Amino acid sequence: MNDRADIVIIGAGAVGTAIARELSKYQVRVVVVDKRDDVGGDASKSNSSIICSGFDCTPGTLESQLCVASRAMFDRTAEELDIPFRVCGAIMPAVTQEQMDILVQIYRDAFENHVYDVEYVSAGQILQMEPEVSPHVLGGLYIPRDAVIDPFLLVVAEAENASANGVEFLLDASVTDIITENGRIHAVETTKGTIRTEYVINAAGLFCDEIARMAGEGGDFVVKPRKGQFFILDKNTVCKTSHIIYPIPTPETRGKLLLQTVHGNMLLGPTAEDLEDKEDHSVTGNELEGVERDCRRLVPNIQVKDAITQYCGLRPNRIPAGYHIGFGEKTKGYFGISGVRSTGVSTSLGIAKYVVRMFQDAGAVLERNYDFNPRRKGIERFSDASDERRAQLIAENPLYGRVVCRCETVTEAEILQAIHRPVGARTVDAVKRRVRAGTGRCQGGFCGPKVIEILARE
Repeated sequence: MNDRADIVIIGAGAVGTAIARELSKYQVRVVVVDKRDDVGGDASKSNSSIICSGFDCTPGTLESQLCVASRAMFDRTAEELDIPFRVCGAIMPAVTQEQMDILVQIYRDAFENHVYDVEYVSAGQILQMEPEVSPHVLGGLYIPRDAVIDPFLLVVAEAENASANGVEFLLDASVTDIITENGRIHAVETTKGTIRTEYVINAAGLFCDEIARMAGEGGDFVVKPRKGQFFILDKNTVCKTSHIIYPIPTPETRGKLLLQTVHGNMLLGPTAEDLEDKEDHSVTGNELEGVERDCRRLVPNIQVKDAITQYCGLRPNRIPAGYHIGFGEKTKGYFGISGVRSTGVSTSLGIAKYVVRMFQDAGAVLERNYDFNPRRKGIERFSDASDERRAQLIAENPLYGRVVCRCETVTEAEILQAIHRPVGARTVDAVKRRVRAGTGRCQGGFCGPKVIEILARE
């Protein structure tokens, strides 16, 4: 590990890795520190996988600005990073007159957010687009540019590309203290050593309030976890939607949605439960029953009996709420990011640009790195290849002919690449997030021991 950096980023979720990649376009030494053993954070790796156009953000807010700006960049970024990205559009159906009345304000908000392509659709149009939607639908909104992504691969790809362009990642390293001298950032102490630095960017998400206090900032807010529980259904479930199906939001929550992931599974959820324990990743029967009940109101034939797993994520609920991004008021060199909740993945690219511009406006010298390479080649998926391409892959690398995960047809060649790439996998879960070994119907019951064997060997 380099014990000296120009900038230390704390947090390797969607926001932290996006900032790291953006900063790698400049001639600065950047180290990303995270207490977990892999990139992906908490909320980033367990969210609803949506890239939102920003139509339903509160108009005039920083969140709205960054969401709209990010959506404009995601198509190109996904192509550069070679990750799956599907612009499927979204439908927000109303099944009561009260909900139809609420749509009027949502439509107005979309216009105020400069998302001009949102349109009213009739009940007939909705049922033609999505026959599985409730026959009681009265009408709704169509949001054509909302999209789905693999949030695991987004963060991994950004980290790999940032690493290839000179960013260093220090994982499994908890930040224990931030050292200041004469009111200025001097160093970051971690469980793996001390890094001297002039700047700290706090992208720690759920723990950003604790990091802020270490730096002598953040006394005006706290972060509480908000749990979101989800179902993932088997790819062969008979009831699927081709669009994202949004519920009508309430003042308390955006509600429980349905969508088909980029890999073909149906995802249902999330809940919105305010907690105190930042390590509570349990799923509960009562809350999951609520997911099923609410999703059936929108899509009555959804088959929750086809669930292959349930999971939850903890979103950082800032109190008081709202995006807060900027330099600290007490400690020079400290830069804080807080209030980024359910739209964190959707706003991450905009946040990265915004952070770099704020550094430049503050007088930081950021010279362009003209050797920056924006492209990253992903691991070729054997399951997606044609028969001819499969034969070619096996001829080039016989380990492509050794299937480890039967459910997802993941080969040993893919697992080895996941392990040995920049910021490579070191755990079973890290392998799962990169190549999907263990994400199928048996949830690793067959391939889990073999993946452990490969990890141990490598």
